[in-house]
Amino acid sequence: MSREFVMNTYGRFNVVFEKGLGSRIYDDAGNEYIDFVSGVAVNCLGHSHPSIVNALTEQSKKLMHISNYYWNTEHTLLAEKLVENSDHSKVFFCNSGTEAVEGALKLARKYGKLKADHKNVILYMNNSFHGRSMGALSVTGQPKYQQDFKPLIGGVKQVEFNDIDDLIRNFDENVCGIIMEPIQGEGGVISASIDFLQEARKLCDKHDALLIFDEIQCGIGRLGSLYAYEQFGVIPDVITMAKALGGGFPIGAFMSNERASIALCPGDHGSTYGGNPLGCAVSLAVLKELMDGGVIASVTEKSEFIKESLNKLKDQYGVVKEVRGIGLLLGIVVEDPKKFVNECFSKGLLVVTAGTDVVRLLPPLNVSQADLEAALKILEEVMEIMSNEVSSVVISWT
Repeated sequence: MSREFVMNTYGRFNVVFEKGLGSRIYDDAGNEYIDFVSGVAVNCLGHSHPSIVNALTEQSKKLMHISNYYWNTEHTLLAEKLVENSDHSKVFFCNSGTEAVEGALKLARKYGKLKADHKNVILYMNNSFHGRSMGALSVTGQPKYQQDFKPLIGGVKQVEFNDIDDLIRNFDENVCGIIMEPIQGEGGVISASIDFLQEARKLCDKHDALLIFDEIQCGIGRLGSLYAYEQFGVIPDVITMAKALGGGFPIGAFMSNERASIALCPGDHGSTYGGNPLGCAVSLAVLKELMDGGVIASVTEKSEFIKESLNKLKDQYGVVKEVRGIGLLLGIVVEDPKKFVNECFSKGLLVVTAGTDVVRLLPPLNVSQADLEAALKILEEVMEIMSNEVSSVVISWT
């Protein structure tokens, strides 16, 4: 297989995957892996789920794309489903999380512009990740992603995550919006404190600015509720979503309350493929499984089982320093996350790093008890290996 024609933008494992079923995925040599990456929180129902396959098959026979000059049934049904199960009123559909973030930033800017010409500053958090396009990158609080692409867009200002005093210092009448992840996934599975979110809500109300939650990774069931904000008791003005929204099919969206949504009018924003019948039909099928099929309802119990098991292994082997996260967005803090990930891979478990010292666990939301136990067994084997290596070094040095 020739790879010379693919642009060199990813550090990939030397493996070619051919098929998947549920939480299991198979490479071109027939090797089996348990997938706890899930396409980075995308494959919420695992691989080749019958509901997704059926939705793709049936809708593709009828209508895939017509453009947004016309209405389509799936588009309106999906919007209704998302809104009726939220505290919001309007949805805009696009194709990815980054596009959803771009739309939310534009919404905040337009909202501020309608209030005053100077109301155009967007606050964002250090250690955050919102995407790689120029707008999303400008509010991503990690210099390693930004440095080579400066100058970025202006009118943005970084705030220390979970630092209420820093948030207050930077918030004034010039701010039109603030964007943050309720849980920083890429940044290391770091949760926002409820106090911090409450203060952000209070400041947005005081200064008439929009509170934007990036729920692209932590939303659509991953924390044990349809929307991540439900876990924190703070309602944002705008939510960005993608990843699990299509269960593997590309679709994104941002959703807002009434006061925010009226800022956008025809011509302000658009997306050629956004809201296409095929993507919306798949998303409807995914939401039906997650909500009506009881998948979301099972997340908390699975999460508690994993965390309890990991904490026992943490105490037993001393390799894991901390277990963190909510629902099935979990992280374990280890000394050498890359080595840990590679050891898991060699034993048939796919996991991924986050931040500088975290290994992320992102199983499908419908993962079976048997696959949870099999994955934990591999994690224990890796911890034992790494514990023995540390012991060897200590003995050797002594």
